[in-house]
Amino acid sequence: MTSTLPVPEPQPNDSPSWEEELDSAIFSFEDIQAELNYKQAQTALRNLVANLDLSQSEKHGLETEIGDLEIMLKKLDQMVVQIATFGMVGRGKSSLLNALVGETVFETGPLHGVTRAAQRVNWSMSEEAALRVTLPGIGQSQVELIDTPGLDEVDGDTRAALAEHVAKQADLILFVVTGDMTKLEQVALSQLRDVGKPIILVFNKVDQYPLSDRMAIYHKIRDERVRELLSPDEIVMTAASPLVKTAVRRPDGTKGVQLRTGTARVEDLKLKILEILHREGKALVALNTMLYADTVNQQLVERKLMIRDTAANQLIWKSVMTKAVAIALNPLTVVDILSGAVIDIVMILGLSKLYGIPMTETGAVKLLQKIALSMGGITASELLANLGLSGLKTLLGISAPATGGASIGPYVSVALTQAGVAGVSCYGIGQVTKAYLANGATWGPDGPKAVIGKILSTLDEGSILNRIKDELREKIRVKS
Repeated sequence: MTSTLPVPEPQPNDSPSWEEELDSAIFSFEDIQAELNYKQAQTALRNLVANLDLSQSEKHGLETEIGDLEIMLKKLDQMVVQIATFGMVGRGKSSLLNALVGETVFETGPLHGVTRAAQRVNWSMSEEAALRVTLPGIGQSQVELIDTPGLDEVDGDTRAALAEHVAKQADLILFVVTGDMTKLEQVALSQLRDVGKPIILVFNKVDQYPLSDRMAIYHKIRDERVRELLSPDEIVMTAASPLVKTAVRRPDGTKGVQLRTGTARVEDLKLKILEILHREGKALVALNTMLYADTVNQQLVERKLMIRDTAANQLIWKSVMTKAVAIALNPLTVVDILSGAVIDIVMILGLSKLYGIPMTETGAVKLLQKIALSMGGITASELLANLGLSGLKTLLGISAPATGGASIGPYVSVALTQAGVAGVSCYGIGQVTKAYLANGATWGPDGPKAVIGKILSTLDEGSILNRIKDELREKIRVKS
């Protein structure tokens, strides 16, 4: 008797397909890379703040810049994303931020230019209400919204300086317009783009236009005004404080129309911000923090080197005179050459101390040897000249009694010539040493430029930062 085993019915396959597994692996890799870039930015900035190596005189006048670096480090540690609004007076920037927050926290009103200084508030967001953002691998992040005065307000220089300062610190910029862009708005948008930050153009107060007019303005902005600056994905329409007409009956029984504020329509903007933060929040904060920190660091380095350059030149000239006099007065051939080398070594040690780079006497001797090889023409000439002139000077000195002092004049002439050769050589060695040590005052291979380059290399085509990648690369190349 033959029995037939029951054939099991096919079960649904709950395991992910290879395409899904590949997508998951790629997503995980991008998360890991973003985390590594972020951690490297933290480390680079923490090292900079800890090793500023500035004297009290060098810190004087740079307190704000030094404070900015510490603020940037705190921003990285706390994962603070800064979003700043810019635009002309009356474009509804404050109302737009209030609509995003869901309550009135920014001052608004009919007066021209109500916002007089940058106002900030933390935007706490949850995914359902588009109000709390959590970035993978970091935990609870903070989104800081910044309102700024109108770009066309009175006291333009102050406003421009404030706008530039805020724009450099911000991670994302919302540029708000309420219709076809003016020439001034186009110039301001172009200037903000030059800062090297991602921008969303917000076409606000769209409720004031019929649909056909609204779309015509949108297409004009997209296709003509900002075609070279922004992509269509970076333009969003909103109605932060829409005015709704409501029929009312007056006390005398007649009917009328009353304007009231309706429900804000900023969902598309919220979704766009959420999309950017979820997709590349870490890259935004890390990259923009490094760019700003690099700018501040350049200022600190330039100031430090300027002050130290003055002191270094004084030390070099002092060494030049000491070496020249010592060699001119020393009558012995070998001793004057050795004393000149000792003065060069002492000068190198003094310069290394001035630039805060530890160096031993052995290290100074090795550096002098390297410089001597790189300056072969000058140092070889000095050696040959010193040997010849020292020998001649010695003979003239010995023959002075026999010639009744007649050889003193030639002796002095030879001594001065020898002093001049020694002085030129010492000056050259000092300047090369100064340049060598000054290069040690930069961040080195793990500095902000390296971090910026790594972040830029990991951006994909869909990133809002990808559009300005070449501009950012050029920016750090120009600074280098």
